[in-house]
Amino acid sequence: MGRLFGTDGVRGVANTELTSELAYKLGRYGAIVLAGETKHKPRILVGSDTRISCPMLESAMVAGICSAGADALVCGVIPTPGIAKLVKMYDCDAGVVISASHNSFEFNGIKFFSSEGFKLPDRIEDEIEKAVNDPSSCDDRRPSGTDVGHRIACSCASSDYANELKKAFDIDLHGMRIALDCANGATSFIAPELFAALGAEVFTSAASPDGTNINHRCGSTHPEGLCDLVRENRCDAGFAFDGDGDRMLAVDEDGSVIDGDVIMAIIADHMKRHGELNNETLVVTVMSNLGLDIFAAEHGIKLAKTKVGDRYVLEEMVAQGHSIGGEQSGHIILLSNTTTGDGMLSALKLLQVICDSGVSLKDSKKIMKVLPQVLKGVKVSNGNKEAVMNDPEILSKCAEIETELAGRGRVLVRASGTEPLIRVMLEGEDTDKITESCDFIISMISDKYN
Repeated sequence: MGRLFGTDGVRGVANTELTSELAYKLGRYGAIVLAGETKHKPRILVGSDTRISCPMLESAMVAGICSAGADALVCGVIPTPGIAKLVKMYDCDAGVVISASHNSFEFNGIKFFSSEGFKLPDRIEDEIEKAVNDPSSCDDRRPSGTDVGHRIACSCASSDYANELKKAFDIDLHGMRIALDCANGATSFIAPELFAALGAEVFTSAASPDGTNINHRCGSTHPEGLCDLVRENRCDAGFAFDGDGDRMLAVDEDGSVIDGDVIMAIIADHMKRHGELNNETLVVTVMSNLGLDIFAAEHGIKLAKTKVGDRYVLEEMVAQGHSIGGEQSGHIILLSNTTTGDGMLSALKLLQVICDSGVSLKDSKKIMKVLPQVLKGVKVSNGNKEAVMNDPEILSKCAEIETELAGRGRVLVRASGTEPLIRVMLEGEDTDKITESCDFIISMISDKYN
């Protein structure tokens, strides 16, 4: 079998690729490996989003944890950053989130967090995967009697997480009209009350999850409905979260979408002016818009660039002591407050900047000019991804297009770490030309590998 852990945990179609049997094994051997690391009976925090498959996978995961003699503290539906925050606060040895983030409802995923709220090191993931594939490689314990693990309901988790968000910044939203798109996901039961408690008049959409409507034509991947909601209710700002609440895109008062690059530019500039931008550096990925490079040069901010994936952004931040980083997609990490992307926290930070500066979101976004960018994906089986990335014809065509762009644009082809996709991104000054070039590369890949 192929490698289980990708850049963001274990992902797949629920009940065919990510089965309850696999969830049981991940819970069981995750607990066994962690017990070997901690030398005591582990306590593992478990949360999930609103997918129809989450209760099935949660039950299997918890059964696996308890079968290894560990205790499972079960939070129910809670955003991913809530688990990352509470795992340390509750003195747990690890956290587990059952979610496929921004993907559609038929997918699901399992990702682990360490006792400090960070994603597990590759070494630990490798040990868990090895044990799943070969139980004889570990102490495959079978405790009985009082040594069997407990399932413990953790009903206060969501309110504890919300209280931590309220305390994060000194912010008063009285007089503001705020629109929220909760993607029918894990923020649905927290975000509206949180923003209202801080004083805002709140208008909400996509906050009625039914197990199958998570991310469906809503949330950070489809913010069009939020744009309409903002315009219809004359809101000061709108925020679209993804299914598990670790991403956020903003919408200004005109109903225009503001992506993660621009949001980070606004926040980073404010942090620099207030002495909060460690090393005067913003950490981004190679997918960030070239306009962010121009902004950084004009404002005396250094950019550190990583591979695509919030885990790589976080690794760079931790290693170098940087305070903010993220992705164009809306994963934004504020390391003084959290150890992972947190959509609601990022929205509150952006609102703090707006309130502090007295400048509207519409005018604040002018700090950065976004260059035209086209991003498209083509389905490719996981087994063919490497072949595509090393295909000489495709590489040659990409080089040819970059030469034509003459330093005023770029081509980036990369394999998705979470889906069976190859993503093709082009930037340049002529939208029609880069769209045509992007479509040509997509067709090359599709013709050869589908």
